[in-house]
Amino acid sequence: MLDKVTRLLLVEDDEDDYILTCDYLDQLGSHTFDVEWLSCPEEAISELSENKHDICLLDYRLGASDGLEVLKRAVANGFRGPIIMLTGQSDEALDSAALDAGAVDYLVKSEMNSSRFARAIRYALARRDVEDERVERLKAEAENRSKDRFLAHLSHELRTPLSSILGYTELLMQSDKNQHAQNELGVIYRNGKHLLSLLNDVLDLSKIAADKLELNCSDVNLDSLMADVYTLMRVSALDKGLTLKFESQQALPLVINTDATRLRQILINIINNAIKFTNQGEITVRAWTAWVNEREMLFFSIKDTGLGIPAEKQALIFKPFEQIADVESRDVGGAGLGLAICSELLSRMQGSIELESTQGVGSEFTLSIYPGNIRDIERQVLRFDSNPDCQQKLATLKTTGRVLVVDDLKDLRNLVGHMITSTGAEVDYAEHGKQAIEKVANAEQAGKPFDIVFIDLHMPVMGGKEATIELRKMGYQGPIIALTAATMKGVKTELSALGFNDMIAKPVDSGLLYQVLNHYICEGNTEPVVEQDDSPEVTLQSTRYLLVEDDGDAAQITQLLLESLGVETVIAPSCAACLATLSDDQNFAKVLLDMHLPDGEGLDLAHEIKQRHPDLNLVIVSGAEPEPEKIEQLEIEQVLLKPINLGLLSELIGG
Repeated sequence: MLDKVTRLLLVEDDEDDYILTCDYLDQLGSHTFDVEWLSCPEEAISELSENKHDICLLDYRLGASDGLEVLKRAVANGFRGPIIMLTGQSDEALDSAALDAGAVDYLVKSEMNSSRFARAIRYALARRDVEDERVERLKAEAENRSKDRFLAHLSHELRTPLSSILGYTELLMQSDKNQHAQNELGVIYRNGKHLLSLLNDVLDLSKIAADKLELNCSDVNLDSLMADVYTLMRVSALDKGLTLKFESQQALPLVINTDATRLRQILINIINNAIKFTNQGEITVRAWTAWVNEREMLFFSIKDTGLGIPAEKQALIFKPFEQIADVESRDVGGAGLGLAICSELLSRMQGSIELESTQGVGSEFTLSIYPGNIRDIERQVLRFDSNPDCQQKLATLKTTGRVLVVDDLKDLRNLVGHMITSTGAEVDYAEHGKQAIEKVANAEQAGKPFDIVFIDLHMPVMGGKEATIELRKMGYQGPIIALTAATMKGVKTELSALGFNDMIAKPVDSGLLYQVLNHYICEGNTEPVVEQDDSPEVTLQSTRYLLVEDDGDAAQITQLLLESLGVETVIAPSCAACLATLSDDQNFAKVLLDMHLPDGEGLDLAHEIKQRHPDLNLVIVSGAEPEPEKIEQLEIEQVLLKPINLGLLSELIGG
């Protein structure tokens, strides 16, 4: 029996037929009916127009009136429920006219019995339910499409000003003229990054809720992925005086099949939380495999010595917008979305997340994912930390030299500095080439010259190449080591000609860094520690980009950032301006296209450019991720997600 009461309107001018109909309804045990009886056609039309009833039984003859006219007017007024016509006798023309006007069925009074009546009612109500579900589904789909469009627009509109905020803040922090405001600029930059993180979390959660989040699985080098995570997280751990350990006590597959971006996101989120809520001690990350339900799963454990979480509150942390009360009282920020997103992502990766925590002792998160069929994959014990042999050797070297680290990216500067400081060397920093020249000159005058200089190639104000040329001109004879993401073949030869002694590829490997320190400082060698470059030469030419962006501030900051990296940048504010520029000049290494332009969409513009200039390399710049199918169809080289920063642009240029 259904508990829901079905509201039925009977439009009938014969009381005997009303009583008979009520008897039939009482015999229909599957439904409970609330019957309203009307005999006046105008009243019936008025009632039906209000859509208060689930079904209507409508007599064809209502005194001098025609029930068919009532039917037509009710449908025209928007009555959404099923209407069954009641007729005195069968008439094929009448029956057809009733169905054409919108009735779902008809019943001949002289032929009607309880079973025939019940069947007609059940059919009509079932049809109504199906139609209601269809309407609700279409409504939900329309709402989801509207929500998707809104979120995409919102993402773009928020990311565009964030590009300006973060970009200009970054430039101001790198300027010598703003040393007095470094703390204030740092506050702006950190809060801007925090806002970006919250935006990303909200968008991820909305995709999950709409079941629109798709994984992009491919073969992934597990060793490299873990090394990247370790490199990123180690700086944060060292800044808080914590020890970060990555351990693999069993042989792990060198290659797994998963979504590398999402796995990296999960690990970084949980490790970052562990660092955030640990004041002293260590964070240990372990990895292993185990068979579960006839499948070999990959497991990760992140264990800290932090605050711990009360048992009664542990279930809350995997729910969106939930934070533990004593966590909220701490100055750590966050909307409580990260772990909820991690949990949903792991579920889609055919894995799970579990928590064991003791308040005041620490927490351990255990994650699992399905890594694909790894039965025949080569395995080895992965070394996520620096080379042990190198570490042991250097521990006895007691390096006391003076080292200058030059890089515009603070995180990388600090990371390399932490690595060098651990050997006993004294480290100083510079944010660009001009500042490096000044520091080297001042150190020479003070009688405390730098024993070695590590310098990034692409920096604002002055890059590493220009700075090295100037350093050699002024007589600096110490080793200069290039830090570069551009590891193209032939680059090493060019760098040597400019005055560099050696190069280290980004991300910086601690083992290689220690080898370089040992080679040049402790052993006093001048020849490169790295093997000679026997690769084909690559001609390095002046690089030009075309930037298609209608937002003036976003265009200007992107241009400034690109030009700080040595890239000449031409701006086009619209589709028409872009096509006009390309009609006269196609000498661009890349064309960066904003997704939303005043006279068209970036993807449509990309299609037009590909038709006219198929050899141009196109990059989409967007506040929201475009559909992967469209990107593949258009042969888009890369998608840059706003806000644009130096790191993203450096990778774009290096790639």
